[in-house]
Amino acid sequence: MGTNKFEIGDRVAVLDDAISGVVVQVKNDQISIQTDDDFMMTFFVNELIKENNTNDLDYFSKSDASHKIKIDTTPTRAQKNFTFKSDKRDKGAPEFDLHIEKLVKNFRGMSNFDILTIQLETAQRHVEFALKNRIPKIVLIHGVGEGILKTELEFLLRKYPQVTFQEASYQKYGMGATEIYFQQNSK
Repeated sequence: MGTNKFEIGDRVAVLDDAISGVVVQVKNDQISIQTDDDFMMTFFVNELIKENNTNDLDYFSKSDASHKIKIDTTPTRAQKNFTFKSDKRDKGAPEFDLHIEKLVKNFRGMSNFDILTIQLETAQRHVEFALKNRIPKIVLIHGVGEGILKTELEFLLRKYPQVTFQEASYQKYGMGATEIYFQQNSK
């Protein structure tokens, strides 16, 4: 495994980043990989390392083994009955897209102020509906843009004392969404 020779199909990881994938092209000292997230990226040979493959262990051969270890792979009773229980908050929170093309049929001729007003009124309706119906969490998708809608949403959300918010999952939404949590009264 100590070799730096990469071949198409090898599993590799980037040394200084949390990226891994499969080699799809080898060109001189540059290696192109398809990441686990389906992106094509190119790195220099010294930036990559092969991931260990248990079938690929050069230093261990069966004939050299002085001991043969028998490993029981049958699952125990506790392992068989294990079921994953997820937190209710992890189940899909309602998502509301505030992009103007999702809210009105035709926005041509509308001023930026009119568009922003419609977006904020829609967001306010969703927040108040969630509060009224005891929904624990919603996601508002506002997009990145110039950040005006995001700033106005934060201003709106600060008016509600029982609301906390944060940026939504970067992996799922990028920088363009806000997660809103509602603290419920015990009525």
